Amino acid sequence: MFPYLVTITLIGLLSGISGTTIGGLIVVLLKKVEKKSLSVLLGFSAGIMVSITFVELIPESIAEGSLITAFAGLLLGIGMIGFVDVKFPHRHFSFNCDGDKEKARYLKTGILLGTGIAMHNLPEGVAIGASFMVSFEVGLTLAVLMAIHNLPEGMAVGAAMCIGEIKALRIIIVTILAGIPMGIGALLGGLLGGVSDVALSLGLGFAAGAMLYIVFDELIPDAHRRMEGHTAITGILAGIIIGILFINLLH
Repeated sequence: MFPYLVTITLIGLLSGISGTTIGGLIVVLLKKVEKKSLSVLLGFSAGIMVSITFVELIPESIAEGSLITAFAGLLLGIGMIGFVDVKFPHRHFSFNCDGDKEKARYLKTGILLGTGIAMHNLPEGVAIGASFMVSFEVGLTLAVLMAIHNLPEGMAVGAAMCIGEIKALRIIIVTILAGIPMGIGALLGGLLGGVSDVALSLGLGFAAGAMLYIVFDELIPDAHRRMEGHTAITGILAGIIIGILFINLLH
C-alpha cells in the first residue's frame, strides 16, 4: 500500500505543478493564447469530468458503501470546494501582458490568485487520491484533467505578475508553489480511501462532488466565456462522448 500511496502523491504533485507552471510559462513566453483553443480544451476537460463523475465515481461510491454514504460524500465535496471558492476566490481576468499603469495592484492580484489556487488544489488533490482507489487508470485520467484545469489558473497568475513587471523566474516559482498542495491532497485522498469501504465510498463521493462544482462553476463558464462560434459546446460534447467510451474500454 505504501508504494502505491507514494505513486499517488507524486502523480498528484506533478498534476498540480505541471498545470499551473505550464500556464505561467505560456504567458511568459507567448504573452497571449488563442481564446478558441482554450475554449475547446476547457470544454473537453469539463465533458470528460462529467462522464467520469456519473459513469464511474458516483456508481462506484454507491457500490463500495451505500446511497447514503455516496450522497454524504457528494455534499461534502461540493461544500468543501464551495467554501474554499468563497474564502479564496481565484477568478481569471486577463491573459494579456502588455503593461499597465497600476503595476502594484496587478502584482498583489497575482499573489492573491496564487494563494487562492493553492488552497483550491488541496481538496482537488483529495479527489485525485480517492479516484486512484477506484483504479489507476481513473486516477491518472483525473490527474491529467486537473492539470489541464490548472492551465488557465497558472496563466492568470503569470499575467498579473507579468504586468507587475516581476521577473520570469519568480513567476515560475510562484506557479510551482501554487501547484504543490495538490500532491498533499492526493496523499490524503489515498489514505482516506484505504481505511475502509465506508471511507472509500465517502472519498469517491467527495471526488464526484468536487468535480461537479469545478465543472459547472469554472470549466463550462470559462469555456463559454472564451468561445468563438460553437467551440465550447463542441469541446464539452466531445469530452462526454470520449469519456464514456474511454471508461467502457477500461472495463
